[in-house]
Amino acid sequence: MSNVKPFAAYRPNKAVVSEVAALPYDVYKRAEAKEFVENHPKSFLRIDRPETQFPDSQDMYAPEVYAKGREMLRSDMSDGTYIHEEKDVYYIYELIMDGRSQTGIVATVSVDDYISGTIKKHENTLAAKEQDRINHIYTLGAQTGPIFLAYRDRAKINEVVNKVKQGDKTYGFTAEDGITHNVWVIDDASDIAVIKAEFEAENRIYIADGHHRAASAVKVGLKKREENPGYTGEEDFNFFMSVLFPESELKILPYNRVVKDTAGLSTEEFIAKVSEVCEVTEVSSAYQPETKGVFGLFIDGKWYKLSIKDELKSDDPVEGLDVSLLQNHILTPILGIEDPRTDKRIDFVGGIRGLAELERRSNADMKLAFSMYPTSISELFDVADAGRLMPPKSTWFEPKLRSGIFIHEI
Repeated sequence: MSNVKPFAAYRPNKAVVSEVAALPYDVYKRAEAKEFVENHPKSFLRIDRPETQFPDSQDMYAPEVYAKGREMLRSDMSDGTYIHEEKDVYYIYELIMDGRSQTGIVATVSVDDYISGTIKKHENTLAAKEQDRINHIYTLGAQTGPIFLAYRDRAKINEVVNKVKQGDKTYGFTAEDGITHNVWVIDDASDIAVIKAEFEAENRIYIADGHHRAASAVKVGLKKREENPGYTGEEDFNFFMSVLFPESELKILPYNRVVKDTAGLSTEEFIAKVSEVCEVTEVSSAYQPETKGVFGLFIDGKWYKLSIKDELKSDDPVEGLDVSLLQNHILTPILGIEDPRTDKRIDFVGGIRGLAELERRSNADMKLAFSMYPTSISELFDVADAGRLMPPKSTWFEPKLRSGIFIHEI
């Protein structure tokens, strides 16, 4: 049983929503964030990254930085930038990228469901990364960036969503990056009851993206429970804001790899070693794998198709992933990359950047690149259901959910 609740969001005035909505805080380096905010003064990024309001010498994790974020948020809440929903509702959030639409339900989900494992994870989190968002959520008294969740399709939810989408939009705008964002409010009591009951019948929800934000929101909730020993479980701090997408709506892009060197091997020696574990075929142009168990390799200006040998494939939910096959049979034994999370010789390139970026990196600061076949949603579900963890950088989701469209006050 999943406790997925409607809530009364703070959300932007329609006139400014396109100026306020911002990409997630962690897609920007510090200098990039500051430059963006200077050019987009209403952007929610200034609140998500309040160090942009200080000199570059300022410790970005100091208490006064988070306090500045709270000050700006509360100002926006009081000056008409944000309005407060009059009652608890669900929201529909549709993103359209390159003609492909994905539509989710904006709601709050239970801290207890996260703790019990009803909300399933597939990545570990780092305490240092969590602490920043813990401080941010706690100081602001609000969750500002929704967690990206996935669930297996439920026909009755789809019916409600499709019906409501026939009505007038609450928001509809296209951002500078070409992504269209549409929002509807689900405020009919019977529609709300259907969605709540359907999620109550579902005992598995999956974190697709946002593991650190989810873990941080949960830890703030637990901290507030300690501060409020008489809590009932219904207070807003017992829930965290999310967008829940049905499996059929989602597409994972590949997460490609670039490597600094061939570990002392000549190109010919490297390809010979790869040939021991893969069928190697030179191809005439940039190669994007079209099926599992196949990689593209770019080295010395040439592309190759690498097909992992059948005897090395695995039915294990983790070991059978393409990222695991590459790691276990090429990156570690041939290139000596034992831990891709810490080895400085490897970097990761989101599939949104295309194969030209792999060529560019290989000709600039790297030696070779691997193009990957994307991990599937069903593989993500299988890993999480097995209580296992994916290797680092296994999934890349696009488009990114915007921050600042919905605020959940706690």
